[in-house]
Amino acid sequence: MNMTTRICFTRHGETDWNVAKRIQGQTDVPLNETGRSQALAMAFNAAHHDFSAVYSSDLQRALDTAKMVAERRGLEVNTLPQLRERHFGIFQGLTAEEGLQLNPAAHACYMARDVNYDFESGESMLRFAERVKEAVAYLTRHHPQQTIAVVSHAGVLEIVYRKATGRPLHTPRDFAIPNCALNWFNFDEHGWHLETWDDHHHLHKVLLESAE
Repeated sequence: MNMTTRICFTRHGETDWNVAKRIQGQTDVPLNETGRSQALAMAFNAAHHDFSAVYSSDLQRALDTAKMVAERRGLEVNTLPQLRERHFGIFQGLTAEEGLQLNPAAHACYMARDVNYDFESGESMLRFAERVKEAVAYLTRHHPQQTIAVVSHAGVLEIVYRKATGRPLHTPRDFAIPNCALNWFNFDEHGWHLETWDDHHHLHKVLLESAE
């Protein structure tokens, strides 16, 4: 029997910390005006798909994005804390440049993508990847043969992309993860499979408009 689960993963809309290139991690930063416009445009596009359920990280930027998708489908948002962004410990709230000035050793681990480094009070990349796998296992277990929407964070989408395409965790990120793009994956007994990455045609007008 085909037990494939099809999941549309979306990164939340833009925040002011995204613009400032500040490491958000699990800091609960809200969407900015552009982010809300992106989420609305994405929800209009996503409304063409028949989702059985909508899931989200419980952080506000993801939850508010997911609510726009759910409302257009007449659904409620199911929050799943395992879909949170990675916890970046002492680097949360900093830019990479600030991290370099405050803690050069930690910055070196950050730039080297040391999979065992946990930023003293955060999560290592290995532990974070395990958490994302646990989240996907939960979703596929509860939604066999269904199509669902998941709104999460760049780090979570990166882990899913890497797992589905066979990219190791320690290699540089060589792919974009835009806010509010649609990214489609299939999950079955044979593994994780990328279907479509970075569908953001619905954002062209939003991205070209002034953010003021």
